[in-house]
Amino acid sequence: MSSKLVFRLMMGFYLVLFFAFLFGPLAVMCITAFNTPTYPQAWPLEGFTLDWFVRLYNDRGVMEGLSNSFLIGFFVVMLSVPLGLAGAIVMTQVYPRARGLYYLVVVSPVLTPGVIIGISTVIFWKDVAHWTGTDSLFNGILLATFGQATFISAYCMLIFLSRLQRYDRVQEEAALDLGASRTQVFFDILLPFLRPAIVSAAVIAFLSSFENYNTTTFAILANKTLTTVLAGRVRQGMTPAISALAVVIIVITVVGAVVYEAVKRAELKRASAAAA
Repeated sequence: MSSKLVFRLMMGFYLVLFFAFLFGPLAVMCITAFNTPTYPQAWPLEGFTLDWFVRLYNDRGVMEGLSNSFLIGFFVVMLSVPLGLAGAIVMTQVYPRARGLYYLVVVSPVLTPGVIIGISTVIFWKDVAHWTGTDSLFNGILLATFGQATFISAYCMLIFLSRLQRYDRVQEEAALDLGASRTQVFFDILLPFLRPAIVSAAVIAFLSSFENYNTTTFAILANKTLTTVLAGRVRQGMTPAISALAVVIIVITVVGAVVYEAVKRAELKRASAAAA
């Protein structure tokens, strides 16, 4: 037996273990979503049923938490992406000696525990609502949005910074020399260049908001999100309806990835055909 064969066998064994560790729990959860026992059970298979998906749809708590999670995620994207873009642009414009301090300030929310961000968000906006007399500001959806956007916008800024490092400012100078305004340069040159980073930042912001628990559990007040509902259900005892929810999320994720890859390949084909 040669050393190359031994190496291939070891690599194959490692890959099998790696993918089993990565996708094994997902496979087990998918099986429990279609099994008949009332407790999540992958083996033995006592029967095939879709009743857990029906119960999931009729579960008002989960549906309310899911709708709130989507709503908060949308607001977080709308708030975090512009803030992150503004922070990245300022980072490239600020005086070089002040960049270290500026970077420390804008990235510090990422290093702050989510529990502290959630509690401080509630205390701050409670005082603001009391001083201004606007009780509508002290709302769980708004507080969760503000609390999450505090650190998610820093993630977005880091994504934009990595993209801006490859940005050639000669394009801006050429456009300004040809009579373009700063607004035209921003919308016609900078934003098209940052489009991949904008999409990436929006996806990261939404996913970070959707799965966040530490900040949300304090800032959401009397409302609920999917993560807080699931945390309560786990303490009370899980049912296969939670597995059905996992199956739905997995299917949506896979379909989204396939559609994105198909669209990306179609764009590459059109670009290559146009170049030819």
